[in-house]
Amino acid sequence: MALLGATFCCLLTIWQCPPGLGLPLAPAGFPSPAPAVGQFWHVTDLHLDPTYHITDDHAKVCASSKGINASDPGPFGDVMCDSPYQLILSAFDFIKNSEQEASFMIWTGDSPPHVPVHELSTDRVISVIANMTTTVQSLFPNLQVFPALGNHDYWPQDQLPTFTSKVYSAVANLWKPWLDEEAIRTLRKGGFYSQKVSTNLNLRIISLNTNLYYGPDVVTLNNTDPADQFQWLESTLNISQQNKEKVYIIAHIPVGYLPYSMSTTAMREYYNEKLIDIFRKYSNVIAGQFYGHTHRDSIMVLSDKKGNPINSLFVAPAVTPVKSVLQKQTNNPGVRLFQYHPHDYTLLDMLQYYLNLTDANLKGVANWKLEYILTQTYDIEDLQPKSLHGLAKQFAIPESKKFIKYYNYFFVSYDNSVICNAKCKAFQVCAIMSLDHNSYVDCLKQYYVKHNL
Repeated sequence: MALLGATFCCLLTIWQCPPGLGLPLAPAGFPSPAPAVGQFWHVTDLHLDPTYHITDDHAKVCASSKGINASDPGPFGDVMCDSPYQLILSAFDFIKNSEQEASFMIWTGDSPPHVPVHELSTDRVISVIANMTTTVQSLFPNLQVFPALGNHDYWPQDQLPTFTSKVYSAVANLWKPWLDEEAIRTLRKGGFYSQKVSTNLNLRIISLNTNLYYGPDVVTLNNTDPADQFQWLESTLNISQQNKEKVYIIAHIPVGYLPYSMSTTAMREYYNEKLIDIFRKYSNVIAGQFYGHTHRDSIMVLSDKKGNPINSLFVAPAVTPVKSVLQKQTNNPGVRLFQYHPHDYTLLDMLQYYLNLTDANLKGVANWKLEYILTQTYDIEDLQPKSLHGLAKQFAIPESKKFIKYYNYFFVSYDNSVICNAKCKAFQVCAIMSLDHNSYVDCLKQYYVKHNL
């Protein structure tokens, strides 16, 4: 296990990072003393593989390749492997040196590697999460960070329980510097919490344990409200509504349908429908939703039952570049910066940064770069539901150049020759626009008829 110490200090000096972009000017009509734009970082799916090392035997470069040969291993990783510590450190070092002023960071889970169950244990999983937490706290001692647990942040993976456990207790202790007593209490009890942002007291972060709703979690089978999280969520949102707070929802496993397969929700369908109902009910309180898990870059727009867009959702790509042997595509490592209105917390823009892994390994330097700015790339006004809904409609147009861009960014510019055929596009567009069962089925039907599929 690579811990900070001397290695950390040594590695920290070798990355040359470009300065961040300047902030946009304040919109007309708003008072000037307050900052024109608030900002926060989103990182997800670090998946540290402590076994990663360069060796002539490519089958033994990393445990996460599961005996498959690494394709082209270098100091910052390989597409058959989870992240070496040096890759993760380069991402956080880029954030630290970006010169972007951020109020907080969200970190949506999955620190341990993708390895067979017998190669991990509860103590090893806790050790990896502790390593990543120490890395973040050492680099950002004055930044409030809001973590969410991922399905790999447990042993055995996916089997997160509905009651307190060694992992829940461990992360409650590790994340104490960022959270208040009530947040620590619910985190210890069920792996979820809510917490006000210290620099924005009318903004609350709700960190959900959506792993409880994940298909492979046998612990929660036939449980209508695992860990009473639905009841707690409704109560928390109701109090926020009464107190005129705004809420950002963060979690690992997203709501909605997977954009790369047909009619498959990311979590069990019953739980997806339940969450969608709650999010619709409190859409005036929820100012944004942020997820990880898929390792891909995607957006979703939640609409009410009449089809009016009411919430914007963002799935962030992973830091790990790992893929399975059967997958043709993977992602370049990515991190992102959101911009929001400091008065009402509406989302204004998103800057996606990435590392060209091939280039970094070739040059021995992690040159993280701006991949795109969402509003500029798609020529939209902001990140509000209406703007994203209009964009999704443009994506649906045959031969849409905006959709071609979107699909390239879906893989974080890993392969710009990638093509999404008509069926692939139907799954993508319907996953963006239709998050519940009925609207998704209708979307596919309409899309298939309209485009003669």
